[in-house]
Amino acid sequence: MVRANGAVSLRELARVVQTSEVTVRRDVRALEAEGLLDRRHGGAVLPGGFTRESGFPQKSHLSTAEKTAIADLAAGLVGEGEAIVVGAGTTTQELARRLARVPGLTVVTNSLLVAQALAHANRVEVVMTGGTLRGSNYALVGSGAEQSLQGLRVSRAFISGSGLTAERGLSTSNMLSASVDRALVQAAAEVVVLADHTKLGSDTMFQTVPTELITRLVTDEPPVHDERAATELQALADQGVEITVAGPDAESAAGAPLPPGRQTRQEMPLPGQRRTQGGHGGPGGLGPQLRSAAALSEGPVGRVADLRRR
Repeated sequence: MVRANGAVSLRELARVVQTSEVTVRRDVRALEAEGLLDRRHGGAVLPGGFTRESGFPQKSHLSTAEKTAIADLAAGLVGEGEAIVVGAGTTTQELARRLARVPGLTVVTNSLLVAQALAHANRVEVVMTGGTLRGSNYALVGSGAEQSLQGLRVSRAFISGSGLTAERGLSTSNMLSASVDRALVQAAAEVVVLADHTKLGSDTMFQTVPTELITRLVTDEPPVHDERAATELQALADQGVEITVAGPDAESAAGAPLPPGRQTRQEMPLPGQRRTQGGHGGPGGLGPQLRSAAALSEGPVGRVADLRRR
């Protein structure tokens, strides 16, 4: 599967071979010891895969359920009549499909896939950048794309990437894509990063958005044993990033958004973390207490928690 796709997640491997992620992780370690692949947080890539970027056909089959849940929540952040920018990526493509129902929306994008998802939305205006087509992810890049964004100002930017760490922020493995994403971010008052848990703790070559510029992260709930993702989420929250987490029941069995009547608001500590008494880290504490905020006012929300410092 790694040879065919360039990368694969542990969750997807466990699903395909019908076993636990613990078993899959042990097998991946053995394959890495033989030099057949490199382990990455939440998955595996071809040897030397740190700088290798999978193409769209490969990415579209990775973490599909997680991307759907993330897109459902992110769509709830967008209101009627807004102007936003949406970057390239398979997760942002899922978001675009849900934005087709928002009346009066204006979407600026450099992604052909995002534009295609909105092409038949009569109440949504799509503005595309210029630039040179990058075939691996169907995105417009280069100086033409960047120049077309100069002077633009919108409410929010929705951006994805290849890796996300609290220390360095969002990053990607392609220089041209990173440059255009930075231009998209500069045009927005708020920056929303869409990243599934497999990208947490991963770092790639080119920084896109430093942590201090990220307003909100929309992600899925990491597995209970995934301490690295939990630690990274805590570190991001400590730096003031609002964290919105989609739990496993944030979507229906068919992948459709939950109806408003099933929206919930609840306390949800990060996996692997314990709450400290009084909200402060003591001798045995693990940092500031996490609290839930009100669920998004509109849009489908399942198990959601906004994690912030007090």
